[in-house]
Amino acid sequence: MAQSPIPASSPSPKPHSRKGLFLPYILLAVLVVAWSIGWFFIRHRAASEMDAWLTREQAAGRSWTCADRSITGYPFRIELRCSALAFSRSDSRFTLGPVTAVVQVYQPRQGILEVGGPFHVEQGDLVADATWTSLVGSFHGASEGFVRASLVANDAKGSVRGAGPDPIDFDTKHLEFHARPTPGRFATDGAVDTSLRVTGIRLPLADAALGNTDPADLAVDATVNRATALGTGTVAKELDDWRRAGGSLDLALLSLAKGERRLQAKGSLDLDAAHRPQGQLDLRAAGVEALVGQIMGQRFGAEKGALIGSLVGQLLVGRRNQASAEAGVAAPANDALKALPPLRLADGRLMLGPFPIPNVQLPPLY
Repeated sequence: MAQSPIPASSPSPKPHSRKGLFLPYILLAVLVVAWSIGWFFIRHRAASEMDAWLTREQAAGRSWTCADRSITGYPFRIELRCSALAFSRSDSRFTLGPVTAVVQVYQPRQGILEVGGPFHVEQGDLVADATWTSLVGSFHGASEGFVRASLVANDAKGSVRGAGPDPIDFDTKHLEFHARPTPGRFATDGAVDTSLRVTGIRLPLADAALGNTDPADLAVDATVNRATALGTGTVAKELDDWRRAGGSLDLALLSLAKGERRLQAKGSLDLDAAHRPQGQLDLRAAGVEALVGQIMGQRFGAEKGALIGSLVGQLLVGRRNQASAEAGVAAPANDALKALPPLRLADGRLMLGPFPIPNVQLPPLY
């Protein structure tokens, strides 16, 4: 009987290598090490750039002091911290509380600034102090200029001394300031659009002049022309450079509401050869009779001032009602804003229409 052949045995399979299981972890470790080296390099570069900038500022007569400086934020941020910040130059000086500046490693042109009080500043004879519960700024830079800058403060209060015989105390609930390059005009005219909103302003010194103690709300939308002429030199030098460059301020809106008193203005301002503001503002106001009467009463006496205010108010109301009748619409409510004569600033004087505002002289700004 023939025997069947014995089949040849198949070779044993080779064991699978486990190196592939560790490859993701190895790559991750390499990435972490590379990122860490890169972050510390950026940190060292930031510190070196800051030291070089401080040296240049010192050579230009501007001294900055960042107390207890530290740079942290690993792994994704660069955080510069100062326990206090001080600045001084020939014409001014100021001090701040803790300051923190933060940028993301992957977005180095966008930064956030958190500033703590108190704030103390000295500019010539002027001395001011302020505190707040929070103050945050942000900046979005670009290769040629910037995209936007903002500042937001809550519960700011303080005092300014040296502007008159009495200190000027103030406090606000909320403040926002925003700036951006004017589309189509930044490259050619150096124009920057600005917007300011302040709510809950209390200014005791102005209460008597405005006739009530209600908190005020302020809104300003303006374009600063030739803003790129402004630098970091002394106030007098920078303002004069701006004036010589043809700088001006175009007010699209200035709105002030204080109780039942409301005022709106728009126009254009610049500086004259004597460094005083000049220009013209078109005004609209509510409570115009009392406002004009109070202003003119300082020149002609309370009785005549009240009469002038009443006549101006009646004239404006008559014009408004006539315009409404010609347009075939109902006259606006009594509390609507009424057009005032233009406010002109010229030769250091204020003129409300043909009437000079008494006891007011515009001093040179520098």
